Amino acid sequence: MFDQLHMAVIMMVSFSGLFSFCLHYSYLLGSLLSLELLAVSIYWMLGSLLKGLGVEQLFMLFYLIMVVSESVFGLALLVTMSYSHSSVQIKSMNSSVC
Repeated sequence: MFDQLHMAVIMMVSFSGLFSFCLHYSYLLGSLLSLELLAVSIYWMLGSLLKGLGVEQLFMLFYLIMVVSESVFGLALLVTMSYSHSSVQIKSMNSSVC
C-alpha cells in the first residue's frame, strides 16, 4: 500500500513539473526550475526503485552529479542572457544579434 502511494506521489510531482515546464516555456528561469523539479522527481523515483539493489548509491551519485552540472550550466546561461540581453525572456532573443 505504501509503495503504491509513494509512486503515485512521485508521478504527481513529475506531471506537475512537466505541466509547469509546458506552461512557463517562454521564461528561462521558470523553465530551469521546472526542469529541476523533474530531475528531483526522477532522483526520488530512482531511489525508491533501486533501494533493493546493492549498487544504488553509485547510480544515484552519478545521476546527482549530472543534475548538478546541468543546473550549473543553466544558471550560467541565465546570467549570461541577463547581462547580454537585459532580459530573461526567451522571446526577447534575436538570432541575428548572436
